[in-house]
Amino acid sequence: MRIAGIILAGGLARRMGGGDKALLELEGRPLLGHVIDRLGPQVGALVLNANGDPARFARFGLPVVPDTVEGFAGPLAGVLAGMRWAAPRGFTHVASAAGDTPFFPRDLVARLAAALGPRDRIAIAATNDPQRGLSEHPTFGLWPVDLADDLETALTTGNMRKVIVWASRHGCARAVFDEAGAFPFFNVNTPTDLEEAARLACERSGA
Repeated sequence: MRIAGIILAGGLARRMGGGDKALLELEGRPLLGHVIDRLGPQVGALVLNANGDPARFARFGLPVVPDTVEGFAGPLAGVLAGMRWAAPRGFTHVASAAGDTPFFPRDLVARLAAALGPRDRIAIAATNDPQRGLSEHPTFGLWPVDLADDLETALTTGNMRKVIVWASRHGCARAVFDEAGAFPFFNVNTPTDLEEAARLACERSGA
């Protein structure tokens, strides 16, 4: 298994008022910098999925790949872009992480891989929520690149947008992280979320 990482930053950020959420600052650094620091050491190569002018991400030194299907088709479009980038470079899988989620585990990829059973092609992250039970975090997953054609067909002719629906067609394992609630996968969608992320970062650092 050779794994490349794909950071998903191709969304429209409507709840943040538009723009690039991944470039918002937390503790004096862009959210994207935090994500790179966490995902980079876990994979053989790292690529960023983002639409529009790639020059705005030049300082991070990553290849930038846009969605290969039209219409801002959601996280699966970013996963597909990662697959298309990774396959000709000899990678068998891509591990995805959201560009607005600064606290995800530093052993994410290893635990996704370990969760795969004999009939599973895909693994996604999950946490145990005291109120809702198992809570899935489908932007954090491990995806075999040989499913790229199937995924492209699902996106373009089947209008597929639900990550779990498509993943379940191919056998989808859950890597369950024991931390309470969804804290490891806390993501920044609104200005209030960014304030909460700053509070959580201080709490984690003991400040």
